[in-house]
Amino acid sequence: MKSFFKYVLATITGIMISSILMFFILIGIVTYMVSTVSPTSETVTPSNAVLLVTLDHSITEKTEPNPFEGLDMPGYSSMRSIGLNDILSRIQAAKEDSNIKGIYLNVKGVNTGFATMKAIRDAIQDFKASGKFVVAYSENFTQKAYYLSSVADQIYLHPEGGLDFRGLASSVMFFKDALDKVGVDMQVLKVGTYKSAVEPYIMNSMSEANREQVNSYLGSIYSTFVKDIATGRKLNADGVRGIADNYSIRYPEDAVKLKFVDSLLYKDEILAKIKEKLGIDSKKDIPTISLLDYKNTPSTGKGTADRVAVMYAYGAIVDGEGSTGMIGGDKLSRELRELRNDDKIKAVVLRVNSPGGSALASDVIWREVELTKKVKPVIVSMGDYAASGGYYISAAADSIFADPTTLTGSIGVFGVIPSFQKLFNEKLGVHFDAVKTGKFADMDVDMDRPLTEEEKSIIQGSVNRVYQVFMKRVADGRKMSVANVDSIGQGRVWTGAQAVELNLVDRLATLDEAVKAAAAKAKLTDYRVTEYPRAKDPLSEIWSVSKEKVKGMLIDEELGEYAKYLQELKRVTMQSGIQARIPYMIEIY
Repeated sequence: MKSFFKYVLATITGIMISSILMFFILIGIVTYMVSTVSPTSETVTPSNAVLLVTLDHSITEKTEPNPFEGLDMPGYSSMRSIGLNDILSRIQAAKEDSNIKGIYLNVKGVNTGFATMKAIRDAIQDFKASGKFVVAYSENFTQKAYYLSSVADQIYLHPEGGLDFRGLASSVMFFKDALDKVGVDMQVLKVGTYKSAVEPYIMNSMSEANREQVNSYLGSIYSTFVKDIATGRKLNADGVRGIADNYSIRYPEDAVKLKFVDSLLYKDEILAKIKEKLGIDSKKDIPTISLLDYKNTPSTGKGTADRVAVMYAYGAIVDGEGSTGMIGGDKLSRELRELRNDDKIKAVVLRVNSPGGSALASDVIWREVELTKKVKPVIVSMGDYAASGGYYISAAADSIFADPTTLTGSIGVFGVIPSFQKLFNEKLGVHFDAVKTGKFADMDVDMDRPLTEEEKSIIQGSVNRVYQVFMKRVADGRKMSVANVDSIGQGRVWTGAQAVELNLVDRLATLDEAVKAAAAKAKLTDYRVTEYPRAKDPLSEIWSVSKEKVKGMLIDEELGEYAKYLQELKRVTMQSGIQARIPYMIEIY
């Protein structure tokens, strides 16, 4: 009967989603066909121009082809997005582009992690080395927006605007009461005192161990945050902390008095200042090109045969092929094999931005990293996250580089098996009965009853075994004892800065520095950088649009920033099996 309900609901949902999917595919095919037969016009960079950076769009680790980008019709408009890889390469190109005279930062908010944000900030800092100007302006600065803008030569604020500066906070969403209300009991088996990924299922607030680790890594991130702002504005770091502690910037004038901004200006006044820098008439428009439209790329030794491959691995780690925004164990391992067997590829940089996921898929990928390292250098570059399974797949590399604010470590595993007995029996009035040929025949199958103590013991044994294997992988890769790994493991999350001191990371470095290190280890002086996975052509991307992706697009359109909470609740109720994962719905604001 349970299967009957499941299939009926699945069929109804499938029909509705398929109709929507086919409509979008039809629109996409028509758009693609028109674009292939119509003349296209490249965006031309005007001379004596400024590069406009707003970041009011989705930022991914790597630019993902979107066949529906630019589609504008009643009830739907697709949000544009760009990958960190293209943001950094375009800022580098702008540094070398004689047509670009400066950058205009008009950032109100930044929807990304601290490591990604710091990478963008560092790229703008490097841009300034060319002697070109960087000016920042906003009507309202969030903390992240101000952090990014603090790299500018001058910062201006609207006279009636605001600058939010009060220190960082971190929150974790808990589901226990919500799950209790719907009658779902999450049965958790774990290893690791600090393995807090399971806490949202069984608690309504942080454990003391979790609070300890959050205080630790949040403090480490905050130190980098304060230091960079103080350096950018030529202020004392302790003084910056005091301003946040006392919430001293309450009015626009306070921001000027405390030297957080240079002046209070209206939009027309800041535009006049930029025109003055460009040396153009006050009545003329400023030649501008947005970061999204700027297509120039820096030179990368295109004529050379030797290559350094940058393989992007971002998203949750899942078994099988996965999909866009996920790390499929089979898919990534196959791509690593191809790079290993490609004689033109002399070194590999594995760019990891993942909170972890399937322990089995992590081990599948780990094996390919280990084999590739025996043939050519492998350097790991960590993004916002490279924790739990994300660290697992990194451990075998020759060297590991991270950002100071990267969240990594979390060496620990857990198993989650939901029981829907209360939901079925008490909420829906549905009951099940079964006949089986063996004592454990229905263990972890129908989930319509809680596990017995003996069954829990069996699964806990599997969790313990995975943890032992995980620690051995780390110990071998980092040349440490298993006991040492266990002492800094236990599921505890560390920042990149802390991980260097613990020998989990070799040094703090950018992706570009990781590429240079990989080339040096391969003894290359003339090489080009190639990015993987390769982008699909637009038509293939249209056909690869899944039902889940379309549903996600529609949910994002309707719920906006609140969509992530619905998606997280869905993930919680569906998650099962042994996981190497951190609670990646950590919010720092």
